[in-house]
Amino acid sequence: MAPSIQPQAAVRSRKAKAGAPHDHVSDEERRMAMKNGTYFGEDEDPDSKFRSSAVPVSESKHGLTWKEDGTIILAIALIGAALRFWQIGYPAQVVFDEVHFGKFAAYYLRREYYFDVHPPFAKMLNALAGYLAGFKGDFEFENITDKYEPAGVPYIKMRALPALLGTAKTPLVYMIMRETGHARIAALLSAGLVLFDTAQTLQDRLILLDAALCLFMILAVYSYIKFYKQRYNEFSFRWWAWMIATGVNLSLTMSCKMVGLLTFLTVGTAVLVDLWKLLDINRGLTMRRVAKHFFARALGLIVIPAIVYMFWFWVHFKILKHSGQGDSFMSSEFQETLEGNPMLAQAKTIHYGDEISMRHKGTGAFLHSHPDKYPLKYDDGRISSQGQQVTGYPHNDTNNIWKVVPTIALPEEDGDGKIVRNNHVVRFLHVNTQSYLLTHDVASPLMSTNEEFTTVPIDDDTRYNDTLFELQISGKSKTSTAPWQSKSSWFKLIHVPTRVALWTYPEPLLPEWAFKQQEVNGNKNVNDKTNLWYVEDVMPDQDASDYEERSAPAAPRKVVHMSFFKKFVELQLQMLQQNAGLTASHPYASSPINWPFDLSGISFWTENDEQRQIYLIGNVVSWWTAILLISVYVGIMGADILARRRGLRPITADVRRRMSSGVGFFIVGWIFHYLPFFSMNRQLFLHHYLPAQICGCMVAGGVFQFIAVEEVATPLSRPGPGLASSAKSSNETRYNARGELLSLPRPATKVVVPLAANFVAAALLGATIAMFIYLSPFVYGLPLTVEQVAARKLLSTWSLHFMPSTSDT
Repeated sequence: MAPSIQPQAAVRSRKAKAGAPHDHVSDEERRMAMKNGTYFGEDEDPDSKFRSSAVPVSESKHGLTWKEDGTIILAIALIGAALRFWQIGYPAQVVFDEVHFGKFAAYYLRREYYFDVHPPFAKMLNALAGYLAGFKGDFEFENITDKYEPAGVPYIKMRALPALLGTAKTPLVYMIMRETGHARIAALLSAGLVLFDTAQTLQDRLILLDAALCLFMILAVYSYIKFYKQRYNEFSFRWWAWMIATGVNLSLTMSCKMVGLLTFLTVGTAVLVDLWKLLDINRGLTMRRVAKHFFARALGLIVIPAIVYMFWFWVHFKILKHSGQGDSFMSSEFQETLEGNPMLAQAKTIHYGDEISMRHKGTGAFLHSHPDKYPLKYDDGRISSQGQQVTGYPHNDTNNIWKVVPTIALPEEDGDGKIVRNNHVVRFLHVNTQSYLLTHDVASPLMSTNEEFTTVPIDDDTRYNDTLFELQISGKSKTSTAPWQSKSSWFKLIHVPTRVALWTYPEPLLPEWAFKQQEVNGNKNVNDKTNLWYVEDVMPDQDASDYEERSAPAAPRKVVHMSFFKKFVELQLQMLQQNAGLTASHPYASSPINWPFDLSGISFWTENDEQRQIYLIGNVVSWWTAILLISVYVGIMGADILARRRGLRPITADVRRRMSSGVGFFIVGWIFHYLPFFSMNRQLFLHHYLPAQICGCMVAGGVFQFIAVEEVATPLSRPGPGLASSAKSSNETRYNARGELLSLPRPATKVVVPLAANFVAAALLGATIAMFIYLSPFVYGLPLTVEQVAARKLLSTWSLHFMPSTSDT
C-alpha cells in the first residue's frame, strides 16, 4: 500500500507557519513518492481538488498499459485489417490516382527518372512492395479502369502495403489518447471515429501515399508525447530515444508528402512552448542548462530529420539513373547525369548560319510564324501593328525553322570561331517568309501589358535594332562564354532595346484568325522562370566547310557528375514550383471550407454494367461529431477565459491544464493540418483533409471526456530527477520567486467514467458503425440499384453516379 502523502495545501500551510521558505519534503517521503509515481509534477496546480470522479490508486500507470490495454489495441488492429483487406482485389483495375503512384512504382523498378511534386519515400515503399511481389515495372498504369490481371500485375500485394500501414494508424490513435490520460471509453471513441471512417478506409486500400502519410504523422505525435512524458528524466536514454524517434517520424511524414511540413509545425509549436517554460527563471534552470535543452532539441528535431529527409532523395537519385519522362523538368546539367539522356547522344553545338527550331520549356510549343497578319483592330478596340503573326505551335512544321544570323564580324574560317555563345547578341531569320523576328512597343493581342512579337522583311534595314536579341543561357554567369547547344541549353531571348523576354503560355489561345495557336509576346518580367526555351533541332549551314562533319551523328558523351546537394536543391525548387502550378480545374476538386462538413467527395472508379462505383466520402457521423466537438472545445475554452477574467473558476486547474495542453495539442494539430490549405491556390481535394480529420477525432475524445468526467487522471509523466531536484543541491526542495514549492508529491489518481457516459459513447460508436456499413458500397465498389444510390446520397452536394434521371423523378 502506498504511503500516506499529505496534500499540497497542508504542506504549504505548515511551511507558512514555520516561516521557513526552505522547509522541504523529507528524503524518505520523496523516495517513496518517486518509487510509486505518486508525485506532484512541477507543472501541476497546487490548488487542484479531487472530486468523486477522480479516485486514489496504489500506483500510477502513466496512461497506457499493455496489460490492461493490449487486448483493446489488438482488437482495433484486427478490425482495421479486416475492413481494409476485405475484397482488396476488387476492382482488378486501375483506380483513381493509382494511375500516378502505380506508374511511379514502375519507374523505380525500371530505374527511369521521373518527376513528381511529392518527396519519394512513400512512393519507394510502393515500389518496394511491387519488387517483393515480383513486379517488373512493365505495366504503365495509363488510364483508370486499365485491367491488371491480363498484364500479370501483382496489384493485390502492392495494395496490401498501404492497407497494412493504414491498419496500424488506428491503434496508435487509441494509444495516444491513453498516453495523454484519457479514459478507455474516450480513447475508444476517438479510435472508433477513425476506424470506421469510410474515407480513411478507402484511401488505405489503394496504391496511394496517404496511408503512409497519416501513419507517420500519428507516429510523430505519439513519439512526441512519449518524449514529453520523460521531461523529469531529461537527457536520459529514454528521453533521447523518444526525441530522436519524434524527429525521424516527422522526417518520414514530410518524406511522404510536402504537407508533412504541417506536422512539423504542430510539433514545433509544442516544442517552442516547452522551451519557453524551461526559460522561466522560476524553473530554476541556469542559462547553460536551457541552452543544452535547446541544442539537444535542435539536433533531434531539426538536424536528424533533415539528414533523414535528404537520405531518401539520395536513394531516389541512386535508383533512378536512366533517362525517363521526368528529364524535361530538370536543368540540362541535371539531365546530363542520366544514362541514355538525349542530351548525351543528340546535343549539338550551334553555329552562326545554322537553321534551328526552338521550343518553349514549359508548354513544348515551337516558336512559329506564318504569312498571316494580326488584325488591325482587336475586339477590345486596341490597334495592332498588323504585322506577321508569331505564335506558339505544338507540332513540327517547316514554319518553325529560324536561321541564326550574327551581329558581329566572324572569322572567314569555319569552326569554333562561328560558335554562338552565351551573352551573344543575335538575329533570327524566319526561313519560309524571309523575315526577321522582332518585338516593339505595341501591345500583344491578348495581354495589353506585354509586347507584340512580329517579323520584319529581310530587306527592311530601318528596324534593325528591333531585331536584336541577347542570348542568355540558363545557369551561366554574365561572364560565361559557354557554347549554345541543342537539347542541353535552356535559354532566354532578351530583346536588346526594350529588355523584354520571349514568352508564351498555354491558355487562353489566340482566336480563329491565329488558328487557335498560343500567343507569343514580350514578358517584362525577365526573371520569370517560364521564359525558358531550348533548341529542338539543328540543321548545320550547308555552305560551311565543316558541314559533313557536323551533320554526322554525334558520338555519345559520358554521363556527367553533379553533386548531390545541387541535384537536391534543384529538385526541391522544381517540386515547389510545379506544386504551386497545379491550378487547372478538376471536376472533383473542392474548397477547404467544405471538408469538415463532408460536403463533397471524389469519384474514384465506376463500372456501368452492374452500377458499381468507388466514391471517396467521409463517414458523416464521424466527421460531423469531430467538427461539432471541435466547436464545443472552442466554446468551453472561450467561456473559461471570460469567466477567469471575472474572477470565476468554473474549471479546476488540472482539468483546464489537460484541456489546454492535451486536447489543445490536438487542436493545434487540426489547425495546422487544415487552415493552411485556405492559402493555397493549387488544386485541392477532400483527401487533403484526412490528417486533420484524425486530429479532429482525438479532439472529439478529449471533449467527450471533459463533458463526462469532472477530473483527470494523474500523474502522467514518469518520475525522475527533474521532478524534485534542487537548483542548488539534491537535498533542497525547489521554490519559485514567491517562495512557493514547485515540486511536491501527490496521490496518483484515475478517473471513474459514469455509466451514462459509457452509454453515450457506445451509441455514438454504434451510429458510426451503422453509417460505415450503409456507405460501404462506395468503399468496396458493391453494386447498387438506382434507388439504393439515391437513398445513400445524404447530401445534395455529393456527385454520385447512377442517380435517377430527372425524368424518373
